[in-house]
Amino acid sequence: MDYQRVEGDREYVARLEHGRDWREQIEAFAAEEDIDAAFFLGLGAVQDATVYFYDQVEQEYYPVEFDEPFEVTTALGNISHLDGERFAHTHVTLSREDGSMVGGHLDSATTFAGELYVRTFDAHLEREHDETTDLDLWPL
Repeated sequence: MDYQRVEGDREYVARLEHGRDWREQIEAFAAEEDIDAAFFLGLGAVQDATVYFYDQVEQEYYPVEFDEPFEVTTALGNISHLDGERFAHTHVTLSREDGSMVGGHLDSATTFAGELYVRTFDAHLEREHDETTDLDLWPL
């Protein structure tokens, strides 16, 4: 395992705006607050979602689109840089009215309501291509 010690720096609570993209709002917030590295937790509701599933054999992301309302039971992720831009690497678990769940790597979702907790780190994390997984990971 590769690792790097970081210290927590700032903490935020935030409410996401209705009708805007969930992940885009996190990235815009990170840019506005000059956040280079952070961890976040969230919950709320969305009106649709596109999540990705990463096929480890083919090393490809496959989108799954949903056009229905969901409760966001868990959204968690981290903020770092990818190709020079802030990137909110977000995973979600979404609940349907009948209690069944879907989840994965969140690409986009229209926020109905959302709340976040964000804790920043005193580091600059820039994702780099990893040959083994074909993913953009932290080069620790």
